[in-house]
Amino acid sequence: MNDATGRAGHQDRVWSVAEHLDDILSSIAPLEPIELPLLDAQGCALAEEITVTVALPPFDNSSMDGYAVRAADVAAATEAAPVTLTVLGDVAAGSGELPEVGPGQAARIMTGAPVPPGAEAVVPVEWTDGGTGRGPAAAMRAHSAAPQDAGGQVRVHRPAAAGAHIRTRGSDVHEGERALTAGTVLGPSQIGLLAALGRGAVRVRPRPRVVVMSTGSELVQPGEALGPGQIHDSNSFQLTAAARAAGAIAYRVGAVADDAETLRAALEDQLGRADVLVTSGGVSVGAYDVVKETLAAEGRVAFRALAMQPGKPQGFGLIGPDRIPLLALPGNPVSSYVSFELFVRPVIRALMGLPGVHRPTVPARLTAAIASSPQGKRQFLRGAYDPAAGTVAPVGGAGSHLITAMAHADALIVVPEDTTDVPAGGTVDVLPLGETPGVPPG
Repeated sequence: MNDATGRAGHQDRVWSVAEHLDDILSSIAPLEPIELPLLDAQGCALAEEITVTVALPPFDNSSMDGYAVRAADVAAATEAAPVTLTVLGDVAAGSGELPEVGPGQAARIMTGAPVPPGAEAVVPVEWTDGGTGRGPAAAMRAHSAAPQDAGGQVRVHRPAAAGAHIRTRGSDVHEGERALTAGTVLGPSQIGLLAALGRGAVRVRPRPRVVVMSTGSELVQPGEALGPGQIHDSNSFQLTAAARAAGAIAYRVGAVADDAETLRAALEDQLGRADVLVTSGGVSVGAYDVVKETLAAEGRVAFRALAMQPGKPQGFGLIGPDRIPLLALPGNPVSSYVSFELFVRPVIRALMGLPGVHRPTVPARLTAAIASSPQGKRQFLRGAYDPAAGTVAPVGGAGSHLITAMAHADALIVVPEDTTDVPAGGTVDVLPLGETPGVPPG
């Protein structure tokens, strides 16, 4: 069910993590494709199939610095009896007019330069005297220092078969072949391929715009002095950074005071630039939980208790005329971050049309026992994961305020609802939290 009002009859029951996430994702559809310049499209999923229009490479070219020759001319070349060829001139990368190589002739050629007509192979410069008249050359002399090397004669000390050191036209990909399929996530290599194919822009599912705001009259901007009972706002910074790491364009809004009208105005003000709204705080059962007070009363957002720790109180709904998804997360720093990983990150990936909205779990052995986990709740503990050893170590305690432990963790340890303790050496599921730049993992 996608409407908060339709969910009203289910608010008293405890929801599982999976039920809550399924309910959220049932309301999410990928964003409409747009055309973006290549570098702006990095990390996005292709919304079109890319067909090759120009073969790669587009012409036969040299894979070495050396001399373009006829294979028959150098077939008998040895160091004891080198073959002497007449050098017609230079063929540099980007050359347009090419000399035709005839019998007994060679053209000095650079890596990437087109193979001139008549030539069948490239002899690396190290197999020649480089035009110096002496022994094997280590490299070509710079044209500015020795322009005479572009002419004269070269002695070849080794044979080269036809096709040697030549990258033939289309040896990478031919015209008409499929280069990339729709749904491909564009990382550096895919961006490079598109550029090589001459594409300056491409149609992709865009990055969603995620607006993050914290709520709480006790919150103070970092850098400002704290007054009595105040704390610095860390959630909006943590969640904005998490949204960016997940691939979104994220906007952070300053902390909103515990006042219904102020919150309502702030949300209305942000609807125009949001594909997703994320709030933290004000979703529990306190007298000043303004997010729940404001949005539940209007019937736009459903608030529910989840069988998880941390992060029991959660809210979700579609607000505004464009029905923008709003995810209301709890205010404790660890609770909000865990909630982001479990619920907001999959929404971002679903909006981008990325494959695999869920982070994959991996099994790992505990290096220290988990002595107590609440019966009937899925617990998410901070952990330090060692993929090489296949182990995970709990970091810090279970408290949802322990943000320092979160900063030293790179994984979440998952303890199922029916498990109350796990001994050292026991196997648990782990959610690694790392990202692969350019290719967001599932």
